[in-house]
Amino acid sequence: MSQPANLALSTSSPRRDPKAEPLGVSDLQALAAGAAKGARKGAARRGPFRPEVWLNARERHASRLAPHYFRAIDVLAVTAVTLLCAWAISPQGLPRAELSLVLPLFAGAALVLGLLRSLGLYRFAKGQGGVLHLIAVAGVMGVSGAATALLGWMLRGSQATWSAYIVWTGLVLITLYGLHIAWGDIVARWRRSGALTPNVVLVGATRHAEALIREALKRRDINVLGIFDDRLARSPSAIEGVPVLGTAEDLLTHPMTPFVDRVVLAIDPKADSRLRDLSRRLTALPNEVTLLVDPEGAEEQASALDRLALAPLAALEGPFDADRRAFNKRIQDLVLGSVALVALSPVMALIALAVKLDSPGPIFFRQRRHGFNHEEIVVWKFRSMRHEAADATASRQVTHDDDRITRVGRLLRSTSLDELPQLLNVLTGEMSLVGPRPHAIGMKTGQIESSRLVADYAQRHRIKPGMTGWAAIHGSRGPLHSAQDVRRRVRLDVEYVERQSLWLDLWVMAVTVPVLLGDRAAVR
Repeated sequence: MSQPANLALSTSSPRRDPKAEPLGVSDLQALAAGAAKGARKGAARRGPFRPEVWLNARERHASRLAPHYFRAIDVLAVTAVTLLCAWAISPQGLPRAELSLVLPLFAGAALVLGLLRSLGLYRFAKGQGGVLHLIAVAGVMGVSGAATALLGWMLRGSQATWSAYIVWTGLVLITLYGLHIAWGDIVARWRRSGALTPNVVLVGATRHAEALIREALKRRDINVLGIFDDRLARSPSAIEGVPVLGTAEDLLTHPMTPFVDRVVLAIDPKADSRLRDLSRRLTALPNEVTLLVDPEGAEEQASALDRLALAPLAALEGPFDADRRAFNKRIQDLVLGSVALVALSPVMALIALAVKLDSPGPIFFRQRRHGFNHEEIVVWKFRSMRHEAADATASRQVTHDDDRITRVGRLLRSTSLDELPQLLNVLTGEMSLVGPRPHAIGMKTGQIESSRLVADYAQRHRIKPGMTGWAAIHGSRGPLHSAQDVRRRVRLDVEYVERQSLWLDLWVMAVTVPVLLGDRAAVR
C-alpha cells in the first residue's frame, strides 16, 4: 500500500546503526513519549501510537470476546424475566402450567435472543450511534412481542393472556435497554482508550510503510508500534515518528511481540525473492502476517486500511469460528478451574504444610515462562527443590538422580501435584487447563536454547499454555534432553493447537491422571 509514486521516504531522520542493540519495550515507550513531546505540528505531534494504553495480545483478545459475554448475560436476563412472567400467569405453579399458556413467552424469548444475534447487535461497530442501536433493539422487541401475541392467539384464541404478553414485552425491553446501554458504554470506553485499536509492526522501511503510517495518523484506528528492516544501513532511525527497531531476525525474539496483533510486510510485492525469504522466516512467529499490497486510488487504499483496522470484536453470527472457540475455552477454564480449586484446597493446604516442614524456604516456586503470543507470565508451583538450588531459567534439566530435589519434592514431581497452584494462573487468564506446557524463558536443551532447535517452535504459543496437554498425555512432558525431544514436543503441541475443541479438552483432562500415574518412571 502506498501513496502516489512521488511520495518519498523522509530523509531528515538519521540512519540507524545496524550494530545497535534492538530496543526493548520500555525503550520504545520512552522513545514514543519523547517523540510526542518534541514533534513538529501535525500528525507527528499526536504520535503514531499511545504507549500508555499498551495491552498484550492475551488482554486484547479477552476484549475481543466481549460480545460472547454480553450475549451470555442477555440470555440469562431474558430467561429470568420470562420465567418470572410465566410463573406469574400460572395459577397452579410453573411446573404444572398449561403448555399453551407459557409457550408463547418462551418462544418470544428465543426469538428475541435469536434476532439480537443474527442482526449483529453485539458488534457495536465503530461510528454506530447509540440511539440507532437502541432503536434496533426496540424493533426486535416489537417484532418479538407481536409474534408472542400471535402465537398466544393461535394456541388459546380469545383466552390468550394479552396483558401478560404486553408486560413481558415491556419488562424485556427495559432489561435489554439497560444492558445494551452498559455494553455500548464499555465498548466506547475501550475505543477511546485505544484498547480495541489493532497493534501492528511493519517489516520494511519503505514508501509503503511511510504511506501507511501517515494514513494511520490521520485515521487513528491503527497503532504502528515499530518498523523492522534487514537493510538497516540504509534505513532512517524513524519514519513519521515510528522507530526502526532492528532487523527481521530481531523481530523473532523482540520483547514487543506479545503486544502485536499483526505483522505487515510493507515491501514491494514485485520483490519476489525477498518476499519469499521474509515470509518463510516470519512463519516462526505466532502473530498473523499480512502482505501490504499497493492499491490503486484512494478508495482501494481506504479499503485496505479498513481491513487492517477492522474492529476486533468477535462476531456471533455465522459459522463456528476461532473467537467462539476461545470463548468456550475460557468459560470452561473458569467453571472447571473454580470447581477444581475449591475441591483441591484441602490437598493443597496439606502439600503446603509438607513443603514447609521438609526443607527451609518458601512454599511456592515462581518462574517466568512463555505464555500466549510470547507473553512473559509468572507460573506458580509448589517448591520441589532446595531453595538455594532453584533454577529459574531451567538452564540445567532435571535428571533421575537430581540432588536438588527434596524428599517431598520428589513425590510431588512424580505425581505432578507440584503443578496445582497453576489453577491460579488459569483463573487469572494467563493459562488454560489444557494447552502446550509453558516453557521457562531461556530454557536450554544441552547448551542451546530449546526455542532455537525447531523452526516451528513459536507456533505452540498461538494458544494459552496449559496445566496439562496433548503432548503430556502422549509421554512428552518434563525436561527436554535432546533436539529430537524438542521436535516431538513441538509437533504434538502444534497438532493440539490445530485440533483444539471442547471435547478434545475434556478428553485430555479425563485421561491426564491415569496417564501420569501409569508412567511413574518419567522424569518430571
